[in-house]
Formats: sequence, structure tokens, C-alpha cells
Amino acid sequence: METELSRKLGVEHAIFGFTPFPAVAAAITRAGGFGVLGAVRYTAPDDLARDLDWMQEHTDGKPYGLDVVMPAKKVEAQTNQQLTEADVEAMIPAGHRRFVQETLAEHGVPELADGEASGWRITGWMEQVARNQLDVAFDYPVKLLANALGSPPADVIRRAHDHGVLVAALAGSAKHARRHAEAGIDIVVAQGYEAGGHTGEIASMVLVPEAVEAVSPLPVLAAGGIGGGEQIAAGLALGAPRASGSARSGSPRPRPTSTRAHSPRSSSTRAPATPSAPAR
Repeated sequence: METELSRKLGVEHAIFGFTPFPAVAAAITRAGGFGVLGAVRYTAPDDLARDLDWMQEHTDGKPYGLDVVMPAKKVEAQTNQQLTEADVEAMIPAGHRRFVQETLAEHGVPELADGEASGWRITGWMEQVARNQLDVAFDYPVKLLANALGSPPADVIRRAHDHGVLVAALAGSAKHARRHAEAGIDIVVAQGYEAGGHTGEIASMVLVPEAVEAVSPLPVLAAGGIGGGEQIAAGLALGAPRASGSARSGSPRPRPTSTRAHSPRSSSTRAPATPSAPAR
């Protein structure tokens, strides 16, 4: 299954798999798809470098990408030049904290022992952490930089393009997709409500063709509810030229051709929609 985007990236099969596990990303790439490693859990640059070294050794020279979490806009620190975790913690309203505490109590979740911190951390979602990740990533031959929070800052897009790296951004509506296109990204990931609802309430069946129409001829990856061959075929019919996610698929606008697609069962599947040569 080839598309214009898969050929551009040197991918045998138009299947893009997003995953936090290097072994899974490498396996997708070795199988002829395009593995994308999720970087949000890497708060230490050395840890990311270690796993990118591993990716280099286990992808047989084939292409792969990196998925970061970076807001296009941010809240500036009042007292520090760089926003710290403590600054962000201080911004959480007391009502939000109370809601969490009441919810945990309602479901019988025991309180933490004195002096014990909660396991969750927001550092992987902070811009500076993502920038540190990029300092590492651009030393490797990554072919795609995806951002789970939409368009990354303009200087990051320019930096990626200077390194010959394509930039993708998630969108939950046609309005989001148009903003990403205006920001200069290369690929829109139209992620429907089926992916967990964190990009909006529009289902993939509705979102994908709307995004395709909104940003054509820009490539669109369809995501959300795409986990197997049947969903990939649907993505192709909606105009997606390739697949992305744990398992995502995409194809061009429907043409008179027979299309059969299969994708590995992984975290998620997306199918880009964009006018291009028919998939095969």
C-alpha cells in the first residue's frame, strides 16, 4: 500500500504507528511501516538519546519519527525566566485539587503516606522539556516530528525544516487543521473522538473528510478508531493517504482502484487524507 507521502518518506507500506515503546516503533519500521516514538515520558535527555541509539541499531536503516508534546503558546513565569514545575503546580486552582481529592475518596483510593509524592508528573508536557528532547533528536536521522498539542512554536517548525524533518500536528476539527496549515506544518493528523476524546468531540468519520477539504492538498493522517484493515480501508475511502498512530492508515481521495489494507494491532491507527496518487 503506497501513497505519495509514503514514497516521500521512503516507506514501503503507508502505515504510521505511534507508540511510547522503542521496540514497537522499531518493529513497525522494520516491517515496512513508519514507526513514531512518543517522547513525553523522557524527562532526561540522556534517556531519550539512549533509546534513539537503540532505534538506530534496530531499524535496519529505515525511517522513523518522534512525537513530542509542545504547546504553540505558553504561560510565562512571573518570577523566573523559565517556567518551572512549581510554577505550573501553583496555577492549579484549589477547586480542581478538591475535585481530585473527592473523586479519589469516593472510589476508595487510599491517601498517600506523609512525605510521599504522587506518581504523576507534568514535566513531560512542559515546553522546555520538549525543547531539550529536540536538541537530542536532531542529532539523529528522524524524518518526522509530530506534536500532540497541535502546531509547535514557529521557531521549532523552522528548525525541523532546516534539518529536513517533516512536521505533523494533531487536529480535532477542520478549524484546527486550517490553523496548522497556516502555521506551516507539513502533515495534519485528524484525530477523531474515538482516540479518547482529548482532541474534541467530532468522530473520525466526520472529521477526516472535513480536514481533507480544509487543508487540501496538504496530507492528512486519519486517527481515532483505526485499529485494523477494515478501518484502514475506511480511511482510504475518506481520502487518507497513509496511516499513523499505534497503527494509523491513510490514502488519497477515492479513485477507481482496489484497496486492501492491514495494520498491526497497536496503540492507535490514523489515516491521512490528501489528494495524491492512489494507494496500492
